Amino acid sequence: MSQTKNRWVALLFISLAISLVIIDGTIVNTIFPQVIADLDLTSTEVQWVQESYVLVFASLLLVWGSLADRFGRKLMLVLGILVFVAASVWAGYTESAEAMILARVVQGVGGAMVLPTTLSLVNANFQGKERGIAFAVWGATIGGMVAVGPVLGGWLATDFTWRWAFLINLPLGIIIVAGLLYFLGESKSPQRAGGIDWVGSAISVVMFATLVFGLIEGRVYGWWEINPKNQFQIGDFAWPETGISVIPVSLAISAISTLAFILWERRRERQHKNVLLDLQLFSIASFRNGSIAATIISMGEFGVLFAIPLWLQNVLGLSPVSSGLVLLWLAGGAFMASGIGGALSGKLPAFRAVQIGVLLELVGVAGVGLFASTDLGWGAIAPALFIYGIGIGLATAQLTGVIMVDVPMDKVGQGSGSQSTVRQIGSALGIAVLGTVLFTGTQSSFEDRLSELNVSKEQSVVLVDAVVDSSGGAIPGLAQYLSSVQVPAEAAEEIQIAAGEAFTDGAKLAAWAAGAFLLLGFASTFRLGRKTKTA
Repeated sequence: MSQTKNRWVALLFISLAISLVIIDGTIVNTIFPQVIADLDLTSTEVQWVQESYVLVFASLLLVWGSLADRFGRKLMLVLGILVFVAASVWAGYTESAEAMILARVVQGVGGAMVLPTTLSLVNANFQGKERGIAFAVWGATIGGMVAVGPVLGGWLATDFTWRWAFLINLPLGIIIVAGLLYFLGESKSPQRAGGIDWVGSAISVVMFATLVFGLIEGRVYGWWEINPKNQFQIGDFAWPETGISVIPVSLAISAISTLAFILWERRRERQHKNVLLDLQLFSIASFRNGSIAATIISMGEFGVLFAIPLWLQNVLGLSPVSSGLVLLWLAGGAFMASGIGGALSGKLPAFRAVQIGVLLELVGVAGVGLFASTDLGWGAIAPALFIYGIGIGLATAQLTGVIMVDVPMDKVGQGSGSQSTVRQIGSALGIAVLGTVLFTGTQSSFEDRLSELNVSKEQSVVLVDAVVDSSGGAIPGLAQYLSSVQVPAEAAEEIQIAAGEAFTDGAKLAAWAAGAFLLLGFASTFRLGRKTKTA
């Protein structure tokens, strides 16, 4: 490993690199209404603008983590930033839903090169107590940036244009690359025979892609039987109009791919060849238990952030920057947690800090589920977001150290890629599941409310589809539209109020679903104390 000139200054630029990626993963939350309006996105396309990034990100983390070990972690990090920035510029100039989704796919490729590499570099450059502090900085950065993204996106969308939420990555990326090239030394790991595990890489991509696709599109194409309103089609290929939906087939492919991946990796391990994922890592209690907890916790942590900005803008009528400022309560809690984590370092076992963090997250999302209301406004959920932010900051920072504490140095790249992957898989699944809960809950509630208002079934279908397909974006102008088609002003106003309350019901339902995941995650943390060191 070449000499790092100043590892603490290098850590600053490593943290900035991960910040760039994490911010972009959440920045679209507050610019969605503007993107939806400009690019005319459907609710499924809205999910895919978010999910295409997360899906590719999660699918390639193991691949890039392994390649970084082989060819150089600094090299992979710099290349990742360059790919990410180029894709960001592309996204900033897109004019269609298809181009935006493709740009987000390429961003996911670049982001997947960055995340596991930053963790490997932290692990390689710091030892002993310093490593614990560095992990805390790295983890707290992720927790804080999750909330900073929507604030930054809201400000740019309000005072400039939503396109600058992507274009700002260009000057930031240049600064980060310059700092990495000057301050950071290179590091690699010894390699076995057998070259790169291309087969394992391909299987892993299929495994993750089909799983997340099934969860995202189940609402659209039907969980078992085909939804007659929608037909799955790619180019000239069209799924049959009757019979079993494409969704169970996709999930079955994921299950089969998972089994094939395990068998293939075990075979290469027996042959003492390079593997994409060393399954023996899961024999380490701290790594195994921490990875399970991280997957479940991530499902609850980030999925709820998909719903809140949409609710703040489309129902409460906040501007993007105001919506971002509400989420600043979450950011404030996350940054406060970094100070709390530092004060607890060496005084409290790391797994206990994780438990406290998850419990606070659970309290926070429960507060959103209880107090979100069109009457009470954003002030009712601000304290809950603050508590939630403290929880994210504590859990994210400490969980990384818990997972990696017993991983041997020669397997740190695979361990970094694996723990990053399970978190991103959890995040992708959380967004998919909670996005489905949000829109399904909104649809059901709006249908019931329209029935109570004696709206005809035919008109109800049109209104519900308009609200759901626009991800709530149609709500602010609903009364004006109805009045323009000869609906009495009073009735039009009642329908718009019903739409806002229905979306609120969907958002609250998503918060409770996030709480259920976090409760499971909290239960899983009681196995983290085995063979782990103190924070």
